[in-house]
Amino acid sequence: MIYTGSCHCGAVVYEVEADEELTVVDCNCSICQKSGNLHLIVPKSKFKPIQGEQSLSSYMFDSGEAKHLFCSTCGIKSYYIPRSNPDGISVNVRCLEPQPAKITVEPFDGKNWEEHAHTLVHLSKEN
Repeated sequence: MIYTGSCHCGAVVYEVEADEELTVVDCNCSICQKSGNLHLIVPKSKFKPIQGEQSLSSYMFDSGEAKHLFCSTCGIKSYYIPRSNPDGISVNVRCLEPQPAKITVEPFDGKNWEEHAHTLVHLSKEN
């Protein structure tokens, strides 16, 4: 299925290919906890920017490996390049239309990143 994702103001728009029923990651690290991001990590081949890449600002912290992208107009982080999966994209499922038929949320202990990051690596691999 092809989903369309966007920021709140519509400046940033993309498409992502994913199943109708999704399993997503709810991370409790400092940035995800505050932003409420629900992660759908996909290979870059399943993600297509449509418009607004020039509207994105980036934020990097700690190791500087993750590239947190957000709309410079409305501030929404609808997708980014995660530290755990630099070969993939993490899409915020809350930014998708239509919403998936079913969402299963799996908690991820991002507060203890080094101990658990390896459990996400498979998500950006081609099936």
